[in-house]
Amino acid sequence: MITIMKQLLHPIKVLCLFAACFFASAIHAQQISMPKEQLMALTVKWTGERFPDGRPKVSDSLIKRLANISLEDCWQYLQNQGYVNQFEAGWKIIHPEKVLTGRVLTAQFMPSRPDVDSIIRAKGKSEGRIGATNSWPIDLLQRGDVYVADGFSKVINGTLIGDNLGNSIYTKTQTGVVFDAGVRDLQGLEAIDGFSGFVRDFDPSFLKDVTMTGINYPIRIGRAIVLPGDLVLGKKEGVVFIPAHLAEAAIVYCEFIALKDEFGRARLKAGVYTPGQIDASWTDAIRNDFLQWVKENPSKVPMTRQQLDNYMKQRTW
Repeated sequence: MITIMKQLLHPIKVLCLFAACFFASAIHAQQISMPKEQLMALTVKWTGERFPDGRPKVSDSLIKRLANISLEDCWQYLQNQGYVNQFEAGWKIIHPEKVLTGRVLTAQFMPSRPDVDSIIRAKGKSEGRIGATNSWPIDLLQRGDVYVADGFSKVINGTLIGDNLGNSIYTKTQTGVVFDAGVRDLQGLEAIDGFSGFVRDFDPSFLKDVTMTGINYPIRIGRAIVLPGDLVLGKKEGVVFIPAHLAEAAIVYCEFIALKDEFGRARLKAGVYTPGQIDASWTDAIRNDFLQWVKENPSKVPMTRQQLDNYMKQRTW
């Protein structure tokens, strides 16, 4: 009996026991979804409309314009602002001909262990969540959302959805998914007209030994950090995640660069300027010519005139 007590009171064992109890208590206290107040504090730079869960709600009109911008220009804008960890490549793409855009809803998955898994499932049940944990984020999706999940790059037994859940996701969002994980039922997913998916790979296995540990918390997707309410732009090159508070400025920047490039190409083809003149800082004469071209081609201008004027005031050319 004394030997047993000595073993139990061993400092390291006491510390491990304390840590285990603390961890279990923390999971019990934590909500499956990030509390609204914490999410708002995390995205405090966003001053616009929000969803009831606290996620920033970037306008539908901006999301529509996002589909037409250059991913490289968007990446460059974020780099210039100091956001250097917003891009990830190396995907298998479902419907690569489709551009994926939308507001991010995040989910984090980890390797399962019985004690943690049982606590999370009990917590989910107490919050009224039903079904397998990989379906819990789907229940929260809104139109225009993109389900973005950190599945720790697990593919075999790491397939977060098949075609049934894929149909449910698309019905709710009309967008798609970004999964640092696998999916199954590729033929069925490809049959969903309009569905776009960026995943690590395809596998016929079922999801196994995986636990969903949080919804709408910050997550890591490869080398990128993603927050709930970010915008996602997915093209063949990869995906870029745009902080909500930078969304409008990033889109206007990219639209302006596209306008400037189109003007430059038109004038080069017409022989009006040399490549050196177009590629260098523009003279007042070229700037004025550009402004006149913009006035004569209003259908080519995707931003509002006020957005264009505000941007040009800040530009040094």
